Amino acid sequence: MPVLSINTQYKPPIWQFNAHIQTIYPSLFRKIPVNYKRERVELQDGDFIDFDWSLTSKNRGKKLVIVTHGLEGDSTRHYVTGMIKKFNDNGYDGLGWNCRSCSGEMNRLPRFYHHGDVDDIRFVVNYTINTYKYDEVVLVGFSMGGSMTIRLLGQNPELLPSQIKYGLAVSVPLDLYTSVYELYKPGRKFYMKRFIKKLGAKIKEKSTQHPDNKLVNYEGYEQIKNFEQFDSRYTAPMFGFKNANDFYKQAAAKPFLKSIKVPTLIVQAINDPFLSPECLDLGDADNNPNISLQLLKFGGHVGFMLPNSNETWVECRVIEFINEHK
Repeated sequence: MPVLSINTQYKPPIWQFNAHIQTIYPSLFRKIPVNYKRERVELQDGDFIDFDWSLTSKNRGKKLVIVTHGLEGDSTRHYVTGMIKKFNDNGYDGLGWNCRSCSGEMNRLPRFYHHGDVDDIRFVVNYTINTYKYDEVVLVGFSMGGSMTIRLLGQNPELLPSQIKYGLAVSVPLDLYTSVYELYKPGRKFYMKRFIKKLGAKIKEKSTQHPDNKLVNYEGYEQIKNFEQFDSRYTAPMFGFKNANDFYKQAAAKPFLKSIKVPTLIVQAINDPFLSPECLDLGDADNNPNISLQLLKFGGHVGFMLPNSNETWVECRVIEFINEHK
């Protein structure tokens, strides 16, 4: 069933009366502790990726969830730890991996990450399966992490390990170009300003780390006010795109939906302040029976909190989805 009808049963807590509160409150105040154990994995290019593991027992199990965070997030974000705890409670080991520069220690190379950066998540998946021999793996991604997850599932699906059985992508900017410009609208610019400020701090650190590398030159950064300016100056040249618009086009996840071969649930809130209307349909993937799109009227961006509970609707729904497809 490719597209599900709009969910009208989910209601956020009554005091979360608009999309911004549904987005911001859990980001600031929702705490889900998990007992992480860190593993640093060295990469062939001289960099590293930090893995944070939450195991169900001293001996690893046979089932694993791999959770990918959003832009400027990390493995400690509430949506990552909440999802890992939910899967731990259902017998899965959990892995929250940190994109380069996001683990609390700056990565070594000038590069960092982006929405279409499928190589690192592919490495994470292959390394984990080959090293720890899991039989069943579920991939979960939020926002930018959802884009990465969809890209991994749909880009060269013949390369996907057979151990990957299910996918979940939440609050995903499926159409990256139009989503970028959603944050230019009045009442939403403060989200973009926050990202630009956080990314600027990293560029500043990288410019000190690599003073002769023009790709991370911090001089004049205060003139950057939006994503297009940032991506034109840094992301596009760093990763070989012609310009920001070329990056938005090539990094978008939506074109890869039609190629996904494993049961995959996509959850979007219609009131998500980060998402354009173009992110609320499957495009030419409407006939892919492996994709289920769940639209909710409410939820904000990676919110979806339940009344009188510290869990989210998405955490409960994904377990149901897996059980339905076993």
